[in-house]
Amino acid sequence: MKVLMLNGSSHPKGCTFTALSEVGRTLEAEGVDYEIVNVGPKPLRDCIACGRCRETGRCIFDDDGVNAFIDKALEADGFVFGTPVYYAHPSGWILSFLDRVFYATGSGYRVPGAFTHKPAAVVASARRAGTTASLDVMGKYLGIASMPQVTGTYWNMVHGNTADEVLQDEEGLQTMRNVGRNMAWMIKAFAAAHEAGIEPPMPEHDLWTNFIR
Repeated sequence: MKVLMLNGSSHPKGCTFTALSEVGRTLEAEGVDYEIVNVGPKPLRDCIACGRCRETGRCIFDDDGVNAFIDKALEADGFVFGTPVYYAHPSGWILSFLDRVFYATGSGYRVPGAFTHKPAAVVASARRAGTTASLDVMGKYLGIASMPQVTGTYWNMVHGNTADEVLQDEEGLQTMRNVGRNMAWMIKAFAAAHEAGIEPPMPEHDLWTNFIR
């Protein structure tokens, strides 16, 4: 069992990484492996809506980590998407990255086994505010891909301007540990359901409504 994490910060070992690592240590204690993938700090293209991914299930741009992340996603059992807060919003890196990932996979349906019905959590780090708005934006990827959302015991956030300050946010770190425990429990529960012959429902995708007449 493995959880794939995405660090949407330009700092590979900064505040967001510290929060994800706390989740990861808890997962390991529960017998679940994890890997953290960094999106920054190199420039990252946004989606250009070319439509080629509908034919291939992969992004047309193959010189960054998007397609490699899709390959890893196929083998993952759960996900944690972490972002710093920039102007009360997730980082541009993680939004561009996830836009391309979820477009390319058809939000998981066009590439079976990538995301659909796999549990996921979103995590935000901030010096002070903007966390709930960022979590709301990040959570929309989970909703469109039919990914059960993993929660903690408060909003999934930590506070601090540096990694050392995040380590002083005892309640935030507690929340990260509870995210890790809930994630491990859901992954194991889904595996038990599979063993018992209880499979996830097949979604409908035939109807598209255009409100412009």
